[in-house]
Amino acid sequence: MPEHKRYIATPTGFLMVLRQGDDVFVRLESLMRDEAIPSATIAGFGFVHKATFGFFDFDKKQYRPKTMEDLELTNLTGTLAWKGGMPAIHAHGVAGDDSFRTFGGHLLALEVGRGSVEISVTVHPTRLERIVDPTIGANVLQL
Repeated sequence: MPEHKRYIATPTGFLMVLRQGDDVFVRLESLMRDEAIPSATIAGFGFVHKATFGFFDFDKKQYRPKTMEDLELTNLTGTLAWKGGMPAIHAHGVAGDDSFRTFGGHLLALEVGRGSVEISVTVHPTRLERIVDPTIGANVLQL
């Protein structure tokens, strides 16, 4: 059975509807390549099976990851750009559990749970790149 397309074009970019088991970052990277997106902003929400958040340790210059399961993603926001010819996603989010506790921060990975994750992609005409700022050891969007 052929796979159904996960996005449609809109006047400002694309609307994605991802389904259970989809890797959100892989799908966004594929969209960037397939549609030659120069840069974009994203906004979304939905159900996630696994969400890996990262808190940046400036001394070690790396993220401290924490993975949580079965959450409702109440907000996803970020930018799509390029780094070394590869898609570079910078995303943050807030998600809640079944006790209505919320967690938030930089997103390192997202897997769609039961239901879906909906993402609006607003495309910008300028190709933007990310470059590691050596003073902080993190990627910074270049304008």
